[in-house]
Amino acid sequence: MTSAPRLQVATAHGHTVLRLSGLLDAARVDAVWNAALEAVQRSPDAPVVVDTAAVEHLDGAGIALLLDLLRQPRGENAGVRIEGLAARYQALLDQFDPAQFRAQPERARRPASVREVLGRGSMAATSGALDALAFVGETTKALMHALRAPRSLRWRDTLTAAQRGGADALPIVSLISFLMGLILAFQAAVAMRQYGAEMLVADLVGISLVRELAPLMTAILLAGRSGAAFAAEIGTMRVDEEVDALVTMGLDPVRFLVVPRLLAALVMTPLLTLYAMMVGLFGGAAVMSTFEIPLSAYMRETFAFVTLSDFVGDMVKTFVFGAIVAGVGCLRGLRTRAGAESVGLAATSAVVTSLVLIVVADGIFAVVYYHLRV
Repeated sequence: MTSAPRLQVATAHGHTVLRLSGLLDAARVDAVWNAALEAVQRSPDAPVVVDTAAVEHLDGAGIALLLDLLRQPRGENAGVRIEGLAARYQALLDQFDPAQFRAQPERARRPASVREVLGRGSMAATSGALDALAFVGETTKALMHALRAPRSLRWRDTLTAAQRGGADALPIVSLISFLMGLILAFQAAVAMRQYGAEMLVADLVGISLVRELAPLMTAILLAGRSGAAFAAEIGTMRVDEEVDALVTMGLDPVRFLVVPRLLAALVMTPLLTLYAMMVGLFGGAAVMSTFEIPLSAYMRETFAFVTLSDFVGDMVKTFVFGAIVAGVGCLRGLRTRAGAESVGLAATSAVVTSLVLIVVADGIFAVVYYHLRV
């Protein structure tokens, strides 16, 4: 069995006859494959007979050739028939249904109805809410365990997360806070100067930074910086199956990955907010110095107007904002699917979701503080 495969095409009594001979194996079948396929496609309305009596040997590749010929679309009463195939090869061919290998026509996609879109959106929102609720429960349980057994906490990972999310964020927090205080003081001073009330700028800058801007801007910066980093780090571990390896070794991913980052955020967010507050006040003082108001008078007026309840309310916010940033970032990272693209989507989703929740939480705090007269 050393002969190369050969193909002869003939026409007899309205039939197209394809005579195959020689070896039809993986190493040689490509020599006649395209020619046989073209011969079948040239006569779509005439019956085709494939004569394989002279085939010396065929393997899986030869069977694939015959199936490819049988599955071609044909006109009515113009099918493809295999003749002369040895019994042992016919048994192999009979295991397959050529109809299953025919290309299915693409169905025209109808536009989704409003009811369908609303239904899918509702299901996705419900599933996401239940998933987030389950994550909150798992995280709370892991935090309680860390409080009961502090030695079980990975302190090195916690300190590393605190350094990356806190100390490394000082330059950007300093720049944004200083500019925020400077811009706020300058805009207010231009208006107040018309009435000779430049000193009231200290009150405006102080209450704005303490009550709203310092915690809000710090949380937004951390969401875009630390929250996205948490999602990308854990998402990459998810894609690389490192999270699955932790589960296989009997380690809880929430306790192992989430708790250190959450504790770091809970500690560093208030500290960064306090730092942003002081830098913003100095930015306002820099503007007021140009209006011949000394730093001592500016600070004295600020601390006289801003009360302790304002400061305490600000600190309460920061813990909630820090929990949102770390929790959402870790949740999106743990829910990352396979593929490099999903890591980027997880980071983007973490930032967007954190920003929305931060603004919603800030609005809730504003309403609560108003009714509490804080």
